[in-house]
Amino acid sequence: MSEATVYLTGATASGKSALALRLAKRLGGEIISVDSMQVYRGLDIGTAKPSAGEQAEVPHHLIDVAGLNEAFDAAQFVRLAKRAEAEIRGRGNRPIFCGGTGLYFRALLEGLGECPPGDEALRESLAALPLEELVTELTTKDPLAAETVDLQNPRRVVRAVEVVRLTGRPYSEQRTGWDGTSQAPINFFCVQREVDALNQRIHSRVDAMFAEGLVEETKRLAKCGLRENRNACQALGYRQVLEFLAGTLGLAETIEQVKIKTRQFAKRQRSWFRNQMACENVEWPSDEDADACCDRLLDRIS
Repeated sequence: MSEATVYLTGATASGKSALALRLAKRLGGEIISVDSMQVYRGLDIGTAKPSAGEQAEVPHHLIDVAGLNEAFDAAQFVRLAKRAEAEIRGRGNRPIFCGGTGLYFRALLEGLGECPPGDEALRESLAALPLEELVTELTTKDPLAAETVDLQNPRRVVRAVEVVRLTGRPYSEQRTGWDGTSQAPINFFCVQREVDALNQRIHSRVDAMFAEGLVEETKRLAKCGLRENRNACQALGYRQVLEFLAGTLGLAETIEQVKIKTRQFAKRQRSWFRNQMACENVEWPSDEDADACCDRLLDRIS
């Protein structure tokens, strides 16, 4: 019997990527990224994409598979992820899925759901409305969705309201199309950090991203179509730097905004995996290094 696939998730900056790298080395594995922004070529610093050295140590998949002139969604992710998983097993290696995009995990494990296709005319009319009006409508008609959707991301709010209007049913019921009867997969782990410690890790990561050249990277990407890509331009960090480049924010305010938005995003991730997915928690104390955490996790992997 082949060894079971490993699934590893957690909030941004929790350390899951470093943990997955060590697991892959110990298990003879290859990593499949479950990140809706690392799929885009060029979005490197702001997405904390694995370095060239890390990708040389362990094969990574579903990174840099789309250009900024392309759309990318959960259906494409599932198709490419399943292909990668089969190829990894064909080489006799172990697939390790790692990332923080909850919707991609559910699409992979439980299906794409029953959300209707987009209605371009309705979407355009909704996009013309004030964001505050759309948020109010979503909060009134589907408070559960309002807790997990990024309410400052116009694209996501528009899509949620669009689905509610097209179907007359809550978006939160249809995002998954799941009836709650599916079994949680084995080896599905969620890295947990104490909140204050996680926030400090987020602050340190954001500072490092700006020091490494996030502003310069965003300038280059803006010339290559970043603003025109409705998915990529909403990525944390890039969205705020685009506002800085437009003169809307100062640099210090931009850095602070990225920290605030990333903390909020991490909170939504924790809520998602706590309420929407059946994961085994892996508590990772601040005084434990990645190798020691990996040793503990290996004892729990089937």
